[in-house]
Amino acid sequence: MLTIGPYRLFSVSTSGFRLDGGAMFGVVPKTLWGKKEPADEYNRIEMGLNALLLQDTHRNILVDTGVGAKMSPKLCKIYAIDHSKTELIRSLKRIGLYPGDITDVILTHLHFDHAGGATCYQDGEIVPTFPNATYYIQKGQWELGNAASDKDRASFFPENFIPLKEHGQLEIVEGSFELFPHLHLIEVNGHTVSQQLVKVSDDKTTLLNCGDMIPLAAHISIPWVAAYDLYPLISIQEKKKYLAQAVDETWLLMFEHDVTCGVLGTIKYGTRGYQVDQIYSFDFFNF
Repeated sequence: MLTIGPYRLFSVSTSGFRLDGGAMFGVVPKTLWGKKEPADEYNRIEMGLNALLLQDTHRNILVDTGVGAKMSPKLCKIYAIDHSKTELIRSLKRIGLYPGDITDVILTHLHFDHAGGATCYQDGEIVPTFPNATYYIQKGQWELGNAASDKDRASFFPENFIPLKEHGQLEIVEGSFELFPHLHLIEVNGHTVSQQLVKVSDDKTTLLNCGDMIPLAAHISIPWVAAYDLYPLISIQEKKKYLAQAVDETWLLMFEHDVTCGVLGTIKYGTRGYQVDQIYSFDFFNF
């Protein structure tokens, strides 16, 4: 089990899905990205939706929620959403937790594949999935989600986040700071406005949940930036900053969209730039 500071950490698989490989890798040719992430007949690559759970004696903190179960059959088909093997609530139950046990939900950003599970249907009404939780989102991201541009409007579904405010469970935060002991929020602005990464650290170990700054391990390469990113040059600057720190301080990185649930990696810098040094599973750690 991976333990950092007061927290036990778990990877929580919420479902599988697929996105267009070209969109995920932007200007990188398919002849390159296809070697790392093979595409299906629709040019989609297989991706995971991995949430992070941090548990101490007082809190059960969930970072992101996957796509949830509210999407239409048409969209489920487009994105190849598959809950047959894994689903958020079932995955939490395997850890011994139920929706009412979650005390805090940190949403890295409001795109449907990260915030969809934040709400659910209950008696025909859309309500917060976790009735006792406080949900945290950055101010800039909240404002963008409520007034999205033509470029990214399709990524924001109001039913995933408006009910959080209506039910009084939303806390809007601003900037980078320590939210809880040993747990810091880091605001980044390349992929979308005011995405918040989660860094957990003590005097031995640091883990950075990379959100969509580095969605897959394949995105470690600096110029490999998704076409979804609003500000790709800022994405590149942010990757350079945090990858350099990750190498210097031997951070563990969590890649939310890697197919392997809970994939963690340390990285190195060499003649070919940044590369994944070692890949681990949460189950391999016993600190």
